[in-house]
Amino acid sequence: MNLPKHDRYDYVPLSKRPDYSWPDGKRLAVCFCNNIEVFGFLSGLGSDSASLTAPQTTRNYAWRDYGNRVGQWYLFDLLDEMQVPASHNLNSWLLDECPEIGERIKARGDEAVGHGRTNAERQDVLDEAGEAALIRECTDGIARHIGTPPAGWLGPYLAQTPVTLDLLKEAGYRYVMDWPADDQPFWMRTRSGPILSIPYSIELNDSPALVFRQQAARDFEDMIVDQFEEMLLQSAKWPLVFTVVLHPFIIGQPFRLRGLRRAMEKILARRDELWITTPGEIARYCASLPAGIIPGS
Repeated sequence: MNLPKHDRYDYVPLSKRPDYSWPDGKRLAVCFCNNIEVFGFLSGLGSDSASLTAPQTTRNYAWRDYGNRVGQWYLFDLLDEMQVPASHNLNSWLLDECPEIGERIKARGDEAVGHGRTNAERQDVLDEAGEAALIRECTDGIARHIGTPPAGWLGPYLAQTPVTLDLLKEAGYRYVMDWPADDQPFWMRTRSGPILSIPYSIELNDSPALVFRQQAARDFEDMIVDQFEEMLLQSAKWPLVFTVVLHPFIIGQPFRLRGLRRAMEKILARRDELWITTPGEIARYCASLPAGIIPGS
């Protein structure tokens, strides 16, 4: 039997990599990654609060729309209160539907990351021309609302075709977060040159944890704190990236937001030891390091 493989990166174990530090000698980078999405009404893809196989209904559309109408505004205020930057994985059509969200992102100086046109669709069902058009439309839409094109990409549902990385590099993207293979950045090969993979947790992520696995809000709070404390300990040996992944229609429910608040307070009590940043800043820093430091360079 021949095991199917890819040629995007080589295996380099953590224990065999060069050591380096983040700016100011910090060892743990901390990112709050938020997904702001728009869905079709009674059509397309979209999760449900009660059942993994539920059809698209008025109820689950409204549940998701709560995030853009209410939950995201609670989350913006919490980020302001905690004085932390965030990155926002944006469906470009969301900015057409809810332009005030884009205005708040610009006012905060947060990072906008490409996240497709809408989360009612996946890009891995498209041919190359169709996928290139989706990437281009998303990029142009975010640039129109935010003022600059996104440097990073996270596909809806983290879905990719065999040529996604090539198309993203050719569209001007510098990094992706669709490959949750590591706790450090690493360079990936494309037909037009390297693109950086930035860590993005699908474990410390409110959607699979709280919706798909139906875990409790306090479970997610404990997960955040345990992941942070262990990674802070491990970062004495090697530089790491800690990400918390959020969706405002999930974490923006007040009882869940309360747990996030407590977890953030525990993390930020160690603020002086951390590089609290965004994926884009991590990508810029990695690109500035000498060849041979970041795997794949």
